[in-house]
Amino acid sequence: MTTNEAELVRRRPGTTGSALEGIGFADPGGRTREESLGERLLGSLLDRAHLMPARLVGPLVAQEVAAMGGRDVAIYLQDFDHAVLRPLPGPGLSGRAEPIDDSAAGTAFRTDAPCEQLEADGSVRLFLPMLDGSDRVGVLALTLSDVDDNVRRLALRLAGLVADLIVTKSGYTDTFARARMTAPMSLSAHLQWQLLPPLVMTTPDVSLAGALEPAYEVGGDTFDYALDDHTLHVAVFDAMGHGVEAATMATLLVAAYRHGRISDSDLPDMYTEMDDVLASSFPGRFATAQIGRLDTTSGVLTWINAGHPPALLIRGRRVVQELTGPVTRPVGFGHARPHVHSAQLLPGDRVLFFTDGVVEERLADGGQFGEQRLREFIDRNAAEGHGPAETVRLLSHALLKGRGNRTSDDASLLMVEWSGPPNDDELARGIPGGLPAGTVVT
Repeated sequence: MTTNEAELVRRRPGTTGSALEGIGFADPGGRTREESLGERLLGSLLDRAHLMPARLVGPLVAQEVAAMGGRDVAIYLQDFDHAVLRPLPGPGLSGRAEPIDDSAAGTAFRTDAPCEQLEADGSVRLFLPMLDGSDRVGVLALTLSDVDDNVRRLALRLAGLVADLIVTKSGYTDTFARARMTAPMSLSAHLQWQLLPPLVMTTPDVSLAGALEPAYEVGGDTFDYALDDHTLHVAVFDAMGHGVEAATMATLLVAAYRHGRISDSDLPDMYTEMDDVLASSFPGRFATAQIGRLDTTSGVLTWINAGHPPALLIRGRRVVQELTGPVTRPVGFGHARPHVHSAQLLPGDRVLFFTDGVVEERLADGGQFGEQRLREFIDRNAAEGHGPAETVRLLSHALLKGRGNRTSDDASLLMVEWSGPPNDDELARGIPGGLPAGTVVT
């Protein structure tokens, strides 16, 4: 078809009566192409944000919301300790620091669902979770004279767009990271946080959440993951020592792990590559590691444990067993033969990977925190019915509190939940778990 012929087809009215024929986009439901209020708000924000400096993203959101009748806009970002929501500063923005565990903004953050507050003048204050995919970015708050389901749906979509803008522009600014900080961060911790993937990942088939402690001083602990096709790759590392050297070792390990992963190496080859590169780059040093793969179609989990405590299998909201087996030598000694293990998960099962800093921390009385206390915390939090993201956040804080808010070693947690095999049509509308909690469906 020539260009002229294509132009004639574009201009020619449909002749079959199909609702999808005509000029440009068309809707079988009969909606027009005229700009709606929602398209005006989201479209204007998106159009203007493309070239907007990161420091003006917050004020831009406040300006666009004000143009649509909203006021008192606040953009809250979670701090690195996951304890406080800190307001983004800037012209047109309001808000003060709010505790995640005891505030309306915190409720929206913890539940990944909107929270509403009736004001004295009859207006409604909305607190909306800002989710980048499923990763918790923070909370958008704004006040409107009145709300209905149409307003709620638009407000949630606005919060999602704001989250995406913040995450995208975070790649070339320190504005948002600085707003999140409640304490000075060590160089080693900064190195680790720059390396981390999103702390939360959720799909209809599998969910994952991780945490690092102490957030502002962590050195050698880190974790990594990737979801490729129907395989979830997971890894947890604990490099020997503390500070910058340990963080540098961990960085090299993650790079070697990602190199093996993207090269489609099997687990033994990935272990060998990490073992060789650490032995040659840091002679006499070592790191413990646990690397694994979950087949999200079958629920089969395969792993190599190189010196970590065994992962815990959580079924029916309680710990049912350790995932044990012969332990492989830590990486860095060279020439070890890795032991590969596997287990069949059931839909709804969770697996908690963790480093020894979680259980070996010494309490005030000199005793270790211990695995029994860890199991009790897991059982107690699982009984509340929280998803992996909130479970890990609460568990991380409970562990720190149980240790008297002190730690002498890094500690990392990584929880995976397998919901079951994927839907036959993964693009079908309305599949279970296909939308975030609180979504107002049209």
